[in-house]
Amino acid sequence: MKHWIGRVAAVIGGLLTLLLVYGVLIEPRLILDVERADVVLAQLPETADGTEVALITDLQVGMWWANEGMVERAVEEIVEDEPDVALLGGDFVYSSSPSVDEQVDTVLDLLDPLLQSGISTFAVLGNHDYAVGAAEEVATALEAAGVTVLRNEAAPVPGTGTGAAALHVVGVGPVVPGELDIDAALADVPDGAPRIVLSHNPTVLDEFPAGTAPLALAGHTHCGQIALPGTPHWAYLALTEEEKIVAEGWAPEDYAAEGNRLFVTCGTGFSVVPVRINAPPEIAFFTLRSEG
Repeated sequence: MKHWIGRVAAVIGGLLTLLLVYGVLIEPRLILDVERADVVLAQLPETADGTEVALITDLQVGMWWANEGMVERAVEEIVEDEPDVALLGGDFVYSSSPSVDEQVDTVLDLLDPLLQSGISTFAVLGNHDYAVGAAEEVATALEAAGVTVLRNEAAPVPGTGTGAAALHVVGVGPVVPGELDIDAALADVPDGAPRIVLSHNPTVLDEFPAGTAPLALAGHTHCGQIALPGTPHWAYLALTEEEKIVAEGWAPEDYAAEGNRLFVTCGTGFSVVPVRINAPPEIAFFTLRSEG
């Protein structure tokens, strides 16, 4: 009996070791999911039909054993695809060591192919950018590199029209005290203008009035990061049992107010531990279609 128990324990230990190796070395560093979807966007003029939007979030430079190689690969994929718009969903940095200056320099290096590509790029900040006191430095550096950083404001996408006909990106702050102002962000959008809402936190969609966020994009959750079937308490996915939270992919139709729709991406980086299991890094592309 003791021999049998020992063998079972050895097998279980071996499997757990293989799972850990997979979660540290394989899934987060070699597997990149590319999500693609066609989205009919309310009020989008026919002249902007076919506009392609790319989304990448949660670089989290400064996390121990950070996933910088995957960020490089994701950025290269976006540049090769040549979308009309690129959206950066926040959490550019992660910690106070190495220095914020060093982390921001690394972020710019990783994003450089995109910054040099001429693709119109918009960004919002994430909770970690504020937590380590880097929000101003990140925003200033990105803006100096040509990125439009939206902090509870909106801006038109070049080449999609003028005034109310132009596609607008509405960027809101993360769920950090004093940094989220949805009313201010929406006030920047001309009446009737087509828009995409970019938010770091998916939970903010609940606060958008009906029809004001026909396509909302978010990150933050890492899709659970360690999302083992049967063990949701190990991951961010546990919150879906207790609160009205979407941690991965498209939200159910009844999740938000009528006419609002949310997609949550897995991002590329790590939080707490450099492991991803059943939640690989992800970038997403959306081809916008007019209602006509």
